[in-house]
Amino acid sequence: MSENSLFETKKAKGDLVYKLFASSIFAGIILIWVYRATHVIENGRVVWMGMVGAEIWFGFYWILTQSHRWNRVYRRTFKDRLSKRYEDNLGGVDIFVCTADPEIEPPMLVINTVLSVMAYDYPPEKLAVYLSDDAASDLTFYALLEASAFARHWLPYCKSFRVEPRSPQAYFRTQSAHLEPQQRQRFASLKKLYEDMENRIELAKNLGTVSKSTLIEHNGFSSWDSYRSKTDHDAILHILIDRDGEATDVEGCRLPTLVYLAREKRPHHFHNFKAGAMNALIRVSSEISNGPIILNVDCDMYSNDSQSIRDALCFFLDEDKGREVAYVQYPQKFYNLTRNELYGGSLRVLSEFEFPGLDACGGPLYVGTGCFHRRDTLCGRKFTEASVFEWKGRAVSRSGKSIAELEERVKALASCTYELNTQWGHEMGLKYGCPVEDVITGLSIQCRGWKSVFFNPERAAFLGLAATTLDQNLVQHKRWSEGDLQILLSKYSPIWYGLGRIKVGLIMGYCTYCFWSVNCFATLYYSVIPSLYLLKGVPLFPQVSSMWFLPFAYVVTGEHVYSFLEYLWSGGTILGWWNEQRMWLYKRTSSYLFAVTDSLLKMVGYCDSGFVISAKVSDADVLERYKQEKMEFGATTPAFTILAALAMVNMFCLVGTVIWAGEVEALHRTLGLQVVLCGVLVLINLPLYNAAFVRSDKGRLPSAVTIKSTLLAVSLCSFYSLLL
Repeated sequence: MSENSLFETKKAKGDLVYKLFASSIFAGIILIWVYRATHVIENGRVVWMGMVGAEIWFGFYWILTQSHRWNRVYRRTFKDRLSKRYEDNLGGVDIFVCTADPEIEPPMLVINTVLSVMAYDYPPEKLAVYLSDDAASDLTFYALLEASAFARHWLPYCKSFRVEPRSPQAYFRTQSAHLEPQQRQRFASLKKLYEDMENRIELAKNLGTVSKSTLIEHNGFSSWDSYRSKTDHDAILHILIDRDGEATDVEGCRLPTLVYLAREKRPHHFHNFKAGAMNALIRVSSEISNGPIILNVDCDMYSNDSQSIRDALCFFLDEDKGREVAYVQYPQKFYNLTRNELYGGSLRVLSEFEFPGLDACGGPLYVGTGCFHRRDTLCGRKFTEASVFEWKGRAVSRSGKSIAELEERVKALASCTYELNTQWGHEMGLKYGCPVEDVITGLSIQCRGWKSVFFNPERAAFLGLAATTLDQNLVQHKRWSEGDLQILLSKYSPIWYGLGRIKVGLIMGYCTYCFWSVNCFATLYYSVIPSLYLLKGVPLFPQVSSMWFLPFAYVVTGEHVYSFLEYLWSGGTILGWWNEQRMWLYKRTSSYLFAVTDSLLKMVGYCDSGFVISAKVSDADVLERYKQEKMEFGATTPAFTILAALAMVNMFCLVGTVIWAGEVEALHRTLGLQVVLCGVLVLINLPLYNAAFVRSDKGRLPSAVTIKSTLLAVSLCSFYSLLL
């Protein structure tokens, strides 16, 4: 690494040890396949072939996951060098915040994210923040108006006292009482201003409208005169703070540009969900600020580190490697996780192991939030050796026009007909036609020759809200896995679209996620068939005394021990790892199953995929149970029926085996692995049994689901008893 480099890349320690371990696991997998091929049972050949298929799939999928771990790299930036070299000549940065539903994503949540990114440690005259409101809610607009006024006090306070984090809600929630004397008074008055603003916004939300005096005070509300519904309205665009104007904070310093946008929507024009909103923002921002760097964040992902822009610029502006970097992806991290991560939502292993592995192969996926992009690569530019990053940006000429005139002119770029007969959504901007538009967009950028960078700093750059119920979590993973499967089945499949354009390791990495949902079949088979055959005393694995038992024992034990250590090395807890295993099972047997089903139905024209917004709020009693780490089973959903039925099958089989075991000698030798497998499945499902038969709170499993799943389990066990 050069002493002038703005960042360094280090390889992970212990790579050789891991490669030796992985090679031994692979040898064990081969031996398992050999055993299945050479020990076919005569009575039950079809079931045996099913075991062969499941184990071939598990082995194949394990091979794919090695792309995440075989060669990991980690990054470190040098912001001091950046400041010495470029401080007086930094380029513009445009920040996009997207929201789509004021009920699921409350206005206070949205504006805290907006305020946090407005307060970045970056020249405010080179910062522009755009809020895309896909619901065209006048309440969200009102909240942003309030935030623009509060920013005049909040930004200078953050600058004076170097506040972290710079989301007011997070700061006031976590700030200790030990403040410097000169800060204490300003802290108290600022907190009072924030609480007053919050009360006004919450009052407007509860009333469902803003006060008449506010409507009269700001002419921006007149834009809603022609509003009919959130899917049928004109484009609404307002520049609330113009950095080229005279807007300053209470200390006389300039403020960042702040823009509200609700793109035009009509019922007969498909709006392409978040991808459509992002593309409208790209066009609109090009005529207002035109920053060469674009950051996009979800409305629930506030900035937790005011230095994040400077960290990202270290990658883009590095003289040696910067010109080939298209985007810098930060990890998704969450502030509302329980100690033991009840629903396994931390993504800690992904951040510490998986994405660093992809980074070594050409770069991580674009995951839709916390990502800094070069504007030109988002707009379709291809990489060449002569590519130069024009990071200073191009000045936008106002031609003496007023803000009102500029707003009226730029609205046309957010019309629902603007993209007709253009390359937007295809060769320009985010890709259309997939629920995970971010992943397919990142893949297409990498296939044009660009690289991406994964940066996971010690202080989390962004913090968001993780799902607080099991149902929310399963719905979210259903959307992700369905979208990834659709990529696999589309012309953008990494298998053929990426071949010859990106590294084989990166293709494997993409396929790991694209094949997420397909895991449902092998997992369902392994969760049911061995337990049912255990009930009848039919062995599907080698005896404990057989040499063929060793590869099964080694692969299963080795992989789980490594998974356990990996989780602990990532900062997790023992119980957190156990919760992760439960969620691994639940997602594969419900979310992924529904994802495959819906994708296949879509292919034959029976249904169409929609973008499902994950709820960001929960009832008080639900949150209380979440804090107590009690799983939430209160909803009556098909997913819970499947999970409960599978749990009941394994419980019946284990209980039946225990009763029957007294009459059979050496059960542990002939059916040892099946007993262990069934027992582990029962242990994993203890919270479900508790919710079905013990708990009395609203988070218990509904009686209808318990009865239905029990009947399904009894029917399945009875059917197989007669069949065998």
